[in-house]
Amino acid sequence: FVMLADEAVNIGAPPSRESYLVADKIIAACKKTGAEALHPGYGFLSENAEFAKRVEEEGIVFIGPKHYSMAAMGDKIESKKLAGAAGVNCIPGVNSAIETAEAAVEIAKGIGYPVMIKASAGGGGKGLRVAFNDKEAFEGFTSCRNEARNSFGDDRVFVEKYVEEPRHIEIQLIGDSFGNVVYLNERECSIQRRHQKVIEEAPSPFISDATRKAMGEQAVALAKAVKYQSAGTVEFVVGKDQSFYFLEMNTRLQVEHPVTECITGLDLVELMIRVAAGEKLPLTQTQVKRDGWAIECRINAEDPFRNFLPSTGRLVRFQPPKETMFASDVSQWHGVRVDTGVQDGGEIPMYYDSMIAKLIVHGKDRLEAIAKMREALNGFVIRGVSSSIPFQAALLAHPKFVSGDFNTGFIAENYAHGFRAEDVPHEDAGFLVALAAFVSRRYLSRAASISGQMEGH
Repeated sequence: FVMLADEAVNIGAPPSRESYLVADKIIAACKKTGAEALHPGYGFLSENAEFAKRVEEEGIVFIGPKHYSMAAMGDKIESKKLAGAAGVNCIPGVNSAIETAEAAVEIAKGIGYPVMIKASAGGGGKGLRVAFNDKEAFEGFTSCRNEARNSFGDDRVFVEKYVEEPRHIEIQLIGDSFGNVVYLNERECSIQRRHQKVIEEAPSPFISDATRKAMGEQAVALAKAVKYQSAGTVEFVVGKDQSFYFLEMNTRLQVEHPVTECITGLDLVELMIRVAAGEKLPLTQTQVKRDGWAIECRINAEDPFRNFLPSTGRLVRFQPPKETMFASDVSQWHGVRVDTGVQDGGEIPMYYDSMIAKLIVHGKDRLEAIAKMREALNGFVIRGVSSSIPFQAALLAHPKFVSGDFNTGFIAENYAHGFRAEDVPHEDAGFLVALAAFVSRRYLSRAASISGQMEGH
């Protein structure tokens, strides 16, 4: 993105605490370049209400929700109270901070096991524990509180009922400054590893049209209750009987927004900019369409064969599959899209999230989308660092994923002992044998041409 920019400003050293998390440096860069507006992206300060307020006070347009909406949804305890008041389904539990582990156990017994112990300021999979008995509730409260204090500087913890066989399904919203809010269908985000999303798709293969409508309407009601403007996402946990409950609201653009763009034909970033500029939404709820099926894989620099250890270093080769998805050519909408910020020769540092690309496909239906994604993953070449591609290829080929029979426990249940070489799909054994022979021949040929590499050469 630096190479594409007309102007680039150095905002500090690579560690985010010295650059991307320093509000003064971001605002100084805006003033230096004469920027009229700021888009916070995702991560870093994107959901920091104080930062959004500061940007507005400096006379810069914040391309996102107003700071008061962000503040209202940023606290998990307060957001649940607001959601309940707005008529949104909430999981049974105690929506106030719990002071001791003993109190947590008593509350958990009153709600009924299993329960979820959550940090009020939690996010990104941190500050979460599931307890099935008193011992786990006691230990879970203590560890959750410590993690929350260290990660967020806020050790408030609460307890709620844990939904068994849960799915993580979220509703995408867009609102304007005129009080209009529409929901742009849902995204299925249940394929997770340690509460981190791995694969997302839209629509969900699980919920009915009636459930989709009910979830969307409740999400809109919540957004209107906090006078929400811009793009946002309301996350729900959905039970096996399609009962659904509010989890949290993400007051920013989501990583997985491209799958929504595929099936709706809308550009969410463009809509965010237009709304921030004071324009009305260009569509009503009845005009929101749902065309085909889209899937996104988060390509991470990590080694799935070594318990997903982060992989850093130089990208010797980075060759994504050819992009065929262009908004200017309607016939190519059902294609492949790659969102990335890396290239050949680039360095993958230790300071940031391990995601180096997003691979998105759009098909006429779910099976076509799965087939396109498998083909695209096979054509994605990364050398120099390890990547999550082999793991995602295995997930896409798993019978339960293909049938849509999964929940948030899918990876933990099916890869309980980690990911191993035998888990990689190998439908064509003959091809693999031929490939191994070819690689061996190439190696021997190269070794023979270098003095001392092979005996007799």
